[in-house]
Amino acid sequence: MRRLLLISAATTAFFAPPALAQDASEDGSCGEVSITEMSWASASVVTGVATFLMRQGYGCDVTVVPSSITPALASVAETDEPDVLTELWVNSAPVYDRLVEEGKLSPLTEVLSDGSIQGWYVPDYLIEEHPELATLEGVLANPDLLDSRFHNCPEGWDCRTVNDNLLRAAGFEEAGFEIFNHGSGETLASSIASAHSSEEPWIGYYWSPTAVLGRYPMTRVDLGGFDAEAHECNATVDCPDPEVSAYPNADVYTVVTQSFAEREPEVTDFLSKMQFTNDQMNELLAWREENTASTEETAVRFLTTQQDLWRDWIDEDAQARLSAILE
Repeated sequence: MRRLLLISAATTAFFAPPALAQDASEDGSCGEVSITEMSWASASVVTGVATFLMRQGYGCDVTVVPSSITPALASVAETDEPDVLTELWVNSAPVYDRLVEEGKLSPLTEVLSDGSIQGWYVPDYLIEEHPELATLEGVLANPDLLDSRFHNCPEGWDCRTVNDNLLRAAGFEEAGFEIFNHGSGETLASSIASAHSSEEPWIGYYWSPTAVLGRYPMTRVDLGGFDAEAHECNATVDCPDPEVSAYPNADVYTVVTQSFAEREPEVTDFLSKMQFTNDQMNELLAWREENTASTEETAVRFLTTQQDLWRDWIDEDAQARLSAILE
């Protein structure tokens, strides 16, 4: 609690435009920057960290633009703004390749270094007792160890279509499983929390980065590798012949407009080095949820506890400016 109070007290000062930033702007090191805050938790944390480092380390005048993938890309195509798009999920952005080819966007880095991860999960406490449950074969052979129930995605989610086809291809009902289709993401998450509270059986779909996988240790079931052709069919409602395939990891990038990359090369270099693993982000999101913390407070926690990590992202001048604030 004391740590949270200290972080809360520091947040306002950390995110206010300081004299250091104004001085830096005057000497030409950085000007105005617009950056997206996408509408999900991990993206807002990435934006919070980037905003702080750009303001306090590089002296940028940062404007945060609440957005989501489709309107952000449409804005770039029409107005060449916002300058920075954090956590762009490429598989959800059909116009992304065209904007890169046209020279409007410049991809910098996989901001989630291991991509977004999704699949079928079993709690670690079950794997410790029954390691065979870490594989599809072991799952199908032991429905009784998993309460003979698979927790499926809600109707309307893309994963629902994929799961329905995968479950049919793997023969889950024939193996003795009931397919329980959740009505919402909230009930799906609650079922994981409930199972962990008393170490009960559970198997079903989830994804990362999320607070849920930060709070509850889970093992992704090995479905035997990714098959692009099979997954493409599984993702369609009328797939005539579904086959077993793991979910692919989705590429998640930080990208900037080409004009911004040319205008602010030092900041662009920093953004090209900013990366989080799923484990790091899951831990941050779990901390945020457990402490009912704001995006800014979560960013400050990362910045005050992970200096060895993010100092390698920024140049020596930015490190010198930040030393007066964080040391």
